[in-house]
Amino acid sequence: MAYNDDSEPLPTALKVLIAGGFGVGKTTFVGSVSEIEPLSTEEILTTASAATDSLAGVESKSTTTVAMDFGRITIDDQLILYMFGTPGQDRFWFMWDELSDGALGAVVLADTRRLQDCFAAVDFFESRGINFLVAVNDFDGAFHYEPDEVRAALDLKPHIPVVLCDARQPHSATSTLISLIQHLLSATTSLST
Repeated sequence: MAYNDDSEPLPTALKVLIAGGFGVGKTTFVGSVSEIEPLSTEEILTTASAATDSLAGVESKSTTTVAMDFGRITIDDQLILYMFGTPGQDRFWFMWDELSDGALGAVVLADTRRLQDCFAAVDFFESRGINFLVAVNDFDGAFHYEPDEVRAALDLKPHIPVVLCDARQPHSATSTLISLIQHLLSATTSLST
């Protein structure tokens, strides 16, 4: 679509959050799909945080996000997504209010080995009326659950999508973002009717 002077319209930019518990793959997700060098605020875990940051289930984790991750992906010539990855530990939750300002939607990453770690993210977006989907990140060695089983375990409303993804794979993470866009469009359409 061109304007009368044959110039092209600017693409629509959407802000989305990539959220979830500690060690669920948010930084990996943003990094795997970002077309720019992602901004990452990863810091090395130290013994000083051992009492605060439980490594149960993620024993090999050596770094953690202390503020946010940022990346960008162009979906097509009309749509660009700006992705903001949230920190996962409770002590950094004050950042979530700031990061969610202006966000149109969110991907809540879930690890079926530690499903309880995404409850807080689900509650956060539900309480603020931000549309989201749950993406079950495929970790090596994790038991496979069907989306309906995860939906039941998280007690999600029927309209909230649950998808399977592998945050390490750009195609899989991009597919998750497209599912989020479709969900946002569906939610917008249902509000206008």
